[in-house]
Amino acid sequence: MKVVILCGGQGIRAFPFTTYLPKPMLPLGGTPVLVHVIKNFIRQGFRDFILAAGYRQDVLHDYFEGKDIGASVQIVDTGEDADTGRRIWNCRHLIDGPFIATYGDGLSDVPLDAVVAFHRAHGARLTITSVPMYSQYGVLSVEEDGAIARFAEKPLIADYWINAGFMVMDPAIFADWQGENLERDIIPPLIARGDAFTYRHDGFFKSFDFYKDVVEMDETLAAGGPPPWIAPALPQERAA
Repeated sequence: MKVVILCGGQGIRAFPFTTYLPKPMLPLGGTPVLVHVIKNFIRQGFRDFILAAGYRQDVLHDYFEGKDIGASVQIVDTGEDADTGRRIWNCRHLIDGPFIATYGDGLSDVPLDAVVAFHRAHGARLTITSVPMYSQYGVLSVEEDGAIARFAEKPLIADYWINAGFMVMDPAIFADWQGENLERDIIPPLIARGDAFTYRHDGFFKSFDFYKDVVEMDETLAAGGPPPWIAPALPQERAA
């Protein structure tokens, strides 16, 4: 099964570090975040990658050219300013069956074989992996007189799930693909038609939207122990 990784955006939220690097190439523990993403797929049996590139794609070519990482990596110029939906659309000529699409800056220990099996069991065109939503801030419960009754630092927000990527798509999804943005234009009509499901994952997920996210995870890795996004390895044939 092919894996399309979105890695062509300008990474404005990680500026100025993305002046010279696409955001997925920011170093995490000395290795680009994107490479951690790819290696996590490889550990679970996936070997065929399409990098939907754009901004500073020369960095991707320089990094992967002549490098054997145990998988096929094809870099596709999907447009300097293309949005997420357009980037996947511009890779469609390389897709010949169900495929996974994900973001180049998100790491998770989600079991990908379970996501694929869930997708196949429901027969929809789209499956999105979702994870529980946590507040970015400390949350106060306040009495009428202003007294603080309870304080919770970045608590779980019950019954809300967020898009973690790791999406399984059927090629039929391209039949009525309309718009430029995956999240605003492509996914909502599929949901409205009942043609989208979510695989809910309670494990680790981290999106490296800001440079501080990389710094914080670097500190976690420096403390020792295995990276928290490592999922159980699978034989290669399980990912076919």
